Amino acid sequence: MPNLHKKNPILILIFLLVFSSCDSKRVFEENKSIEKSSWKVTNKPVFSVSIDDIAISYNIFLNIRNRMDYPYSNIYLFLKTTFPDGKISLDTIECLLADYDGRWLGSGVGSVKFNKFLFQKGIYFPQKGKYTFEFEQAMRVNELKGITDIGLRIER
Repeated sequence: MPNLHKKNPILILIFLLVFSSCDSKRVFEENKSIEKSSWKVTNKPVFSVSIDDIAISYNIFLNIRNRMDYPYSNIYLFLKTTFPDGKISLDTIECLLADYDGRWLGSGVGSVKFNKFLFQKGIYFPQKGKYTFEFEQAMRVNELKGITDIGLRIER
């Protein structure tokens, strides 16, 4: 079998550049699994993000994966954002997971659907440093069945 890394270093470099730049807008993305697809009100996933460039604008997305047996067409979330200086911002967010006819929105094959919701567009972070984003399900039930993952994505 030929040894490609010795014969074609330019080909390998091109390959690495193509696949490493596929998601050049992404600054941060992390998804957290919800144990047994049952999001307890006490489970508050936290995402920590370091922001170094405050001169550019960002888009913030929420990633949600739900099973098709999720009992609602939407989901309400509380989002607590803690700034590097300790100040806190609280938001209530509604995301539609199904249309008015009951058809699931998002992508995916099988019994799980994935949605990427634009939460904030073109925002500027006011401070350099570490931001934390804490999510809490706000559906007025102790255990919200059918949510498999919650995530955060920040893009340039």
